[in-house]
Amino acid sequence: MAKVKYYYDAETLSYRKIEVRKSVFYKKTIFGFMAVLLIAFFGFIGFSQFLMSPNERAQKRELDNLMLQYQVLNKRMEESSRVLAQLQERDNNIYRTYFEANPIPEEQRKAGFGGVNRYKYLEGFDNSKMIKDLTKNIDVLSKQMVVQSKSLDEIVTLAKEKEKMLASIPAVLPVKLEHLTRMASGYKWRMHPILKIRKFHKGMDFTAPVGTPIYASGNGTILHAKRSATFGKVVYIDHGYGYKTIYAHMSKMNAKRGQKVKRGDLIGYVGNTGRSVSAHLHYEVHKNDRPVNPLNFYYGDLTPEEFLAMQKAAEEEGQSYD
Repeated sequence: MAKVKYYYDAETLSYRKIEVRKSVFYKKTIFGFMAVLLIAFFGFIGFSQFLMSPNERAQKRELDNLMLQYQVLNKRMEESSRVLAQLQERDNNIYRTYFEANPIPEEQRKAGFGGVNRYKYLEGFDNSKMIKDLTKNIDVLSKQMVVQSKSLDEIVTLAKEKEKMLASIPAVLPVKLEHLTRMASGYKWRMHPILKIRKFHKGMDFTAPVGTPIYASGNGTILHAKRSATFGKVVYIDHGYGYKTIYAHMSKMNAKRGQKVKRGDLIGYVGNTGRSVSAHLHYEVHKNDRPVNPLNFYYGDLTPEEFLAMQKAAEEEGQSYD
């Protein structure tokens, strides 16, 4: 029973009973009830923690650790996705462009994850959405990595083929620059020295002493090494990729039909055989069985100044040596 409280009234010179208002009473009652509830709640939590078995505590620690590891794994996947996106961009815009290959469409890189709900088996758990999202992200990343891996394999193949092609294309002088007396005749209409008529000269003439070494201007296979009424002792090389070269008027051949040669290999010596009026090498470059200007195929041998000097000499008027 609550105690009754009094106060002294100076006017009446007597003690009077303290009356408690109902609103104050209700507030105190409510606050007291809430305090009891809070104490009971926190007391229950603490007590339940105290009552947890060692196995339950181990399971809780394991769940907390799994959640932490999930967050770490998710972050690492995001970083891997960014790295892969950068690699895909370089693949399409640099590697495949350089090797003249079509870029891989974005639809192909990310295709194959629509339609049937392939993650239905993951439903029905407390963390189903989290597990499904992570599994889907792993699948997408794995698919993109497979596509990118195949693309890089293709790039490696293209690079090897490109390297092989660059080694095969005629790219050097067939006679070393220091051995030349002069560059006599270029790729243009010329007066033929024997027939005395204007005739298109399909190659370039390099004057040099008899016996000067002649070298293959690119990797290839000896197509012919024979004698000809026009070219005298002549060697034909098939470089592949549509390229062939001709080395005419040799004094001696150092090649046989079917022989594999590399750029810079010795294939013969300068001479004056066949329909020729002076010791020189007549050199031709053919692309897809059509003669082209050999001057455009010395980029592996000449400085810009040497190239301009040879270009000027090739354009001078005069008769050819064959």
